[in-house]
Amino acid sequence: MKRIISPLLAGLLSVGLIACSKQGPDSAPAEASAPASAAAAAPAGAATVGLAISTLNNPFFVSLKNGAEAEAKKEGITLITVDAQDDPAKQQASVEDLIQKKVSVILINPTDSAAVAPVVKEATDKGIKVISLDRSVTGAEVSAHIASDNVAGGKMAAEFLLEKIGGKGNVVELEGIAGSSAARERGQGFHSVIDGKADVKLAARQPADFDRAKGLSVMENIIQGNKHIDGVFAHNDEMALGAVKALQAAGLKKVVVVGFDATADAVAAVKAGDLAATVQQQPELIGQSGVQAAKKLIDGQTVDKFIPVPLNLIK
Repeated sequence: MKRIISPLLAGLLSVGLIACSKQGPDSAPAEASAPASAAAAAPAGAATVGLAISTLNNPFFVSLKNGAEAEAKKEGITLITVDAQDDPAKQQASVEDLIQKKVSVILINPTDSAAVAPVVKEATDKGIKVISLDRSVTGAEVSAHIASDNVAGGKMAAEFLLEKIGGKGNVVELEGIAGSSAARERGQGFHSVIDGKADVKLAARQPADFDRAKGLSVMENIIQGNKHIDGVFAHNDEMALGAVKALQAAGLKKVVVVGFDATADAVAAVKAGDLAATVQQQPELIGQSGVQAAKKLIDGQTVDKFIPVPLNLIK
């Protein structure tokens, strides 16, 4: 049976809080929306907002996009979505295109938190407001940042994992994309709990870039070198599900695997008993909140620098 525990940020966010927002630090690939036709279809005087997504080859960001699109439709805002397909250079080019189209606000989910800084500065220098979603921007100021507390989520995952393995054993960490704030912060939270535990050994710590196929192959390689594994923390569900497949193929079905994001596939895996738990974010709410904050900026209102989105643990 699925149970949801909400130890962090208890209480519902009010509409007002969602609409206010922080400074940006940090599944077959979907094609970007057609910007030209979207802009042409906009009613006279309609506001246009750009949404620059790191990848749509990940159900988490598809949900984020869906939340933004639904809110934009509700608010009468034209939303132009561009997909970087996890390529920092492509994201820079697509954001430059949004700047040329003179959008009012850019919502950005960085592929690389630092690499995106120059184009964010370019946008703000031209008077375009920028709001970062889920991952922060490093090295450039933005009007708002909307995300869950990734450090707290990493701690939540570590505490649950330690509880399940009895406070001792060999654990593996599958890291996200190097340079992304999500990978850095989730890892930071995880290590704040496990580091210094005498009976816990970090058997392996390797990147798998938030990708399911890479999570599978990286976990297979780790297993070849060491089958004495008690627990795995993956920085997202895609990697966690890849790791589960590798572990099952190797006959290691008792290893405790914890993911992050609570995608539909991950929640189903928790129900089936294949995945021990997943830290739940709310990507649709992140996308919705981004458009609400953008609307406030367009209307000349101020927004908070940070909008926290609550975390839960599904187990």
